[in-house]
Amino acid sequence: MIRALLVLLVLLCTSLNGIAQDELARNYVEQGAYEKAALSYQELLKEAPLNSNYIRSLAGVYHQLKNFEAAENLLIEAISKIKNNKTLLVDLGYTYQLQGKKNEAKTYYDLAIASIAENTAFAYQVGNAFQQYSLLDEATTVYTKASLQDSRYNFESALARIYGEQGKIDEMFNAYLDLILKDEKQEGIVQRYFNEFITEDPENDANEILRKILLKRMQEDPNLLYNRKLSWLFIQQKEYNKAFLQEKAIAKRSNNNLLGILRLADVTLDNEEDDLAVSILNYIIETTTVSELKLHASQKILELQIKTAQPNELETIKTAYQNLLAEYGKGLGTLNLQTDYAHFLAFNKKEFTAASLFLKETLDLPLDAFQQARIKMELADILLLEERFNEALIYYSQIQKLLPNNPIAQEARFKVAKASYYKGDFEWAKTQLKVLKSSATQLIANDAQDLYLLITDNAIEDSTYTGLKAFARAELLHYQNRNTEALAAYDSLLISQKGKSIEDEALLAQAILFEKNKEFNKAEQNYIKITTLYKEDILADDAFYRLGNLYATVLNQPEKAKIQYEQIIFNFADSIFYVEAQQKYRKLRGDAIN
Repeated sequence: MIRALLVLLVLLCTSLNGIAQDELARNYVEQGAYEKAALSYQELLKEAPLNSNYIRSLAGVYHQLKNFEAAENLLIEAISKIKNNKTLLVDLGYTYQLQGKKNEAKTYYDLAIASIAENTAFAYQVGNAFQQYSLLDEATTVYTKASLQDSRYNFESALARIYGEQGKIDEMFNAYLDLILKDEKQEGIVQRYFNEFITEDPENDANEILRKILLKRMQEDPNLLYNRKLSWLFIQQKEYNKAFLQEKAIAKRSNNNLLGILRLADVTLDNEEDDLAVSILNYIIETTTVSELKLHASQKILELQIKTAQPNELETIKTAYQNLLAEYGKGLGTLNLQTDYAHFLAFNKKEFTAASLFLKETLDLPLDAFQQARIKMELADILLLEERFNEALIYYSQIQKLLPNNPIAQEARFKVAKASYYKGDFEWAKTQLKVLKSSATQLIANDAQDLYLLITDNAIEDSTYTGLKAFARAELLHYQNRNTEALAAYDSLLISQKGKSIEDEALLAQAILFEKNKEFNKAEQNYIKITTLYKEDILADDAFYRLGNLYATVLNQPEKAKIQYEQIIFNFADSIFYVEAQQKYRKLRGDAIN
């Protein structure tokens, strides 16, 4: 027993020593210390003379040292002893190629390719070895031959990647589509590869090639895969109407499976294609027999109507909510509808009492902790809207007790800080924000950090918080949807605090509200003031980026947009907007962006 343990210990130590020596050898290679790497691999081969990984690595080191004779001798001897590793044939062929001995190289490449006939599984190692040396034609020959030899093996993915590297885009797309046909589970992976070639531009060569391939395949074989990929392509190109046509065809041929249409509805909503979103949602309502889907679609339509509703249209929307509640009931299955309705009553109809009473009735349902927290959050938000700060704080505190250490509790704590900020209790707000900066989710932590800096930075210049109180009041008016009053409050602040530290904050907040009100020229002027007067301050990159977006999308001045994005690229490399600014700049310049 003791002897066996000693043998095991010796083997373990030998193995660990080999791993360490191998790591050292690879480090030498990375550092370009090839002489030392050669000595290390030679030592390793004394302990494991048939280890093909060490043999191949040492041959590669000899290549770097141009010691081709040593590489030849090493590989010829290894080939004679190791029969099942055909990559060594490729390595030896490449050794001859490096010396310009084309005939000898071809001889061993052909031997490696011929080995596939012996065992199809050799194709994986041989093809990969050819790829390592960028011998893509030979690798293609290996995978193609193996595919014809035994259809049970799957080489489409390897072939597709090679075609992509060779610029054979049509062959690449065809290979990937064949891969999905063989194995549907590969579809998600394949789509990621498609993303490397497809852009937003319908006239991009790769986009055109894929569209034609899909249309041709659809004519020859009505497989829904091609409809799905065509829909995906149209979505990338932001041609959502065309994607909708494909998704309707898919739904009709798949027992009304509306999953793709639901996803498209979300895409159009995210991209503010509101008219098309309404058409898609109405199609869902008319088509589905699932009551939950009908309700979801109906709610989304009401949300879109609220976005653009005039005061005289609000009563009609209220009636629509009431009709949905009458149809689907007021129970656990309609909590989303109930909170949406209460939010509408408070924030749009200004019926605060009705909204609060409605939610308090909802709290009587048998809710779990998460459901209670959600209803109480909405109720607290409404109380905050009414400036009933203390009552709002009670509900936010209850949420933190209901779900301690949960992101919902962190959101409630942030809203406690925001409520304190609105009412001018900046010290208590800072106390809450200090905790959130380090322990909250990233999004809340960022918001907490921003609000904390806003308070502390402006306290340095104004110990009485005069400007900050005015700014907090304007922000509260914005939160209350009293936008006209909020804009007037910002105007007053900008007069009284001209040249003070709060000025750039007020200019930015007012500009965002101007954009919301579609007063784009006024927003432009505010952004320009920030980039002129405060171009070295913390909000400068924000202003440059927003101004760039304004020029690029609404004001249709692409050259001016490029100038703003350039400012971020050259002067704000650490900005959170850097990557997006770079992409948008390249797109405006006409670069091909994958």
